[in-house]
Amino acid sequence: MPEPRFRVASAADAEAVAHLHADSWRRHYRGAYADTFLDGDVLEDRLATWKGRLREREPLRCTLLAEDGGLVGFANTYLREDARWGSLLDNLHVAATHQRRGIGSRLLSLTAEAIVERSGGTERGLYLWVLEQNARARAFYEALGASLVAGERVTEPGGVPGRLQGAPLKLRYAWADAAVLVRTAS
Repeated sequence: MPEPRFRVASAADAEAVAHLHADSWRRHYRGAYADTFLDGDVLEDRLATWKGRLREREPLRCTLLAEDGGLVGFANTYLREDARWGSLLDNLHVAATHQRRGIGSRLLSLTAEAIVERSGGTERGLYLWVLEQNARARAFYEALGASLVAGERVTEPGGVPGRLQGAPLKLRYAWADAAVLVRTAS
């Protein structure tokens, strides 16, 4: 099986990223996000988000894509996002048809490389938030050495009331030094 191609995202990729993001939310966020949102406005919400994010390159954002005959995964990271925790891995999603092929690990490794390269030796921590109910993602991050360090209530997507179901929790996972991922996720 050929190796996926990895590259930096551009504005032209916003629609493909939004579709994969919406699909991932529909598969993994049921029970935390309202069905009316997931079955209705989620794609529109993700399109607006990604068109805004990818409109222009930002030096403190790194959005990487995995392609295999089309988009099959992406990772979006905000560098130096938090003084204590470091860079924020805001999104890491892999298409259902391509999971368990090392694409998520490779995206995480490339993200770590970007953090190390751009940090100049400082602020090399990496963290993310994952829904408590997403046991598969939590196991993935734990297998790569992330530590569970905090939890808090999820905020409504886009700040729009009614997009949550109940009061779901999100958990913060962190690595003190992203460089460990360059070695372990390659």
